[in-house]
Amino acid sequence: MRKTLYFKLIIAYLIFAFFGFVVVTTFMQEMVMDQCLKRKAGELYQTAAIIAENYGIDLYQNQTSLVTAKEQIDLLAQMNNTTIWIINPSGIVVLDSSTPINIDSPAVIEGFDPTATSGSYYSLGNFYGCFEQEQLTVSVPITSGYMVHGYIIIHYDTSLLQNESNNFLNIDYLMLGVILLLSMIILIFFSEMVYIPLRKIITATEQYASGNLHYEIQVESEDEIGYLAASLSYMASELARGEDNQKHIVANVSHDFRSPLTSIKGYLEAMQDGTIPVEMYPKYIDIVINESDRLIKLTNSLLTLNNLNTQGMILEKTDFDINGVIRRTVSTFEGKCREKNIGIELTLTGETFYVYADLTKVQQVIYNLLDNAIKFSHRKSLIKIETTEKHNKIFVSVKDSGIGIPKESIHLVWDRFYKTDISRGKDKKGTGLGLSITREIIRAHGENINVISTEGVGSEFIFSLPISAEIETEDNEI
Repeated sequence: MRKTLYFKLIIAYLIFAFFGFVVVTTFMQEMVMDQCLKRKAGELYQTAAIIAENYGIDLYQNQTSLVTAKEQIDLLAQMNNTTIWIINPSGIVVLDSSTPINIDSPAVIEGFDPTATSGSYYSLGNFYGCFEQEQLTVSVPITSGYMVHGYIIIHYDTSLLQNESNNFLNIDYLMLGVILLLSMIILIFFSEMVYIPLRKIITATEQYASGNLHYEIQVESEDEIGYLAASLSYMASELARGEDNQKHIVANVSHDFRSPLTSIKGYLEAMQDGTIPVEMYPKYIDIVINESDRLIKLTNSLLTLNNLNTQGMILEKTDFDINGVIRRTVSTFEGKCREKNIGIELTLTGETFYVYADLTKVQQVIYNLLDNAIKFSHRKSLIKIETTEKHNKIFVSVKDSGIGIPKESIHLVWDRFYKTDISRGKDKKGTGLGLSITREIIRAHGENINVISTEGVGSEFIFSLPISAEIETEDNEI
């Protein structure tokens, strides 16, 4: 059986309660009894000293009678629940608060030794066998003229001290109960605030491990537990999103590969069985070659994107003229622009403008953006390419007046193989990887790329590149 954290806490609580009880019943009992004993001994000693000073000396100096002294010690004994004796040095009991005055046959303490308690002002015992129960006894000498005439002896039944000690122990037991109750409240609070949320998190992780990535963690807290639950929930949602994307990618790849392969196979079988006459071979061979080129382009794009994500992108940065790259790239689309009667307007900063980046990869970015702009532009429309310098960066804008991107799809255009329904109807040959590759290239340069689009109006893609250090130096000199 797995021992849960809550079970361990209960065991720890029970161990705490057990040792608390043991401490109170053993160590605390002895400590309380010892403190009560010393306190009572001190009180009795003060009483004995007062009696010795006020009545004992007067009695031995014949300044007061036995009867008067007896009345006083009886009163004090009754008030303090004690037995008070006045004993001479030979052990004869002159006065005893518990018995009447007996001058003719006074009691004698056999073996009385006033020096037996030297070093301590109190003793415990039956005082030379005079009592059946243990007594706390204090002794104070009656002195006059440097002579000891007798002793004031006060006895106190220790059973009364035990009762007093038990009363204090009851307070200790009560405090222990209060502490255990507070500990129980803390344990309940811990269960509600920590253990139960942890159990929910554990349940969620088990669900995630079993593949249920859409399981929701019902933990509402603003502390570290809540942050952990939110982090796990976010992780699960991202994993679920990644899994959905993976399925979507597989479906798209399968579709994009199946279509050209089906066409190639169909045409080749038609040529083989004679459905397509020999004189039509050149036409369908061109179709097969185009479909093969499409497969090669898709495969290369997949390999490029995979290398960007797994190995990281190796950039070969140099200083080059971004304006020249834009002009050369635009010239490669002259044929496509002529077919759709599309014009390209260039608004470039300066005749030349140098940036510090990877020339080949930046050229690929411009090519992908311009290819998309032409692909989704209307006939007889205009594409604008503009460069702007801001904050030691060059911003390149490629703006078309084509079909645009639906609002709900703008944040998805960077995903692999993503195509809006509009774009699928517009172009069947696209792989859906161009913008993903474009964003990865710009991010590898530590820059950003954004899109602004309105459906039916057009789209504008803007990306930034760092300006060449040579230009920055020239600007500083100026």
